Amino acid sequence: MNTLVIIAIVSLIAIGFYCLIITRNILKIIVALQVLVKGAMIAMILAGKLTDQMELAQSMAITIIVADTIVAVIGLAMSIQLREKTGTCDIHSISKLKR
Repeated sequence: MNTLVIIAIVSLIAIGFYCLIITRNILKIIVALQVLVKGAMIAMILAGKLTDQMELAQSMAITIIVADTIVAVIGLAMSIQLREKTGTCDIHSISKLKR
C-alpha cells in the first residue's frame, strides 16, 4: 500500500516539475504548481501516518490547502490582468509591462 502511495507522490511531483519546466503559459504554470503541491501534501500525510502523528499531518495539510488556494487565486488574478494588458498569457510578455 505504501509503495503505491510513494509512486503516486513521485509521479505528481515529477509531473509538476516537468510542466513548470516546459510551459510558458501562466495558467499552465499555476496548474503545475497545484499538482506539485498536492504531491508534497500527500507525502506529508504519509509521513504523518508512518510516524504516528496523523493529527499534525492533517493540520499541516489543511494549512497547505489554504495557502495553496490563496496563491492560486492571486496567480489567476495576475493572469487575468496580464491577459488584459498584453493580450496573451505568455510569461515572457510580463517584461513588456512597464507601468
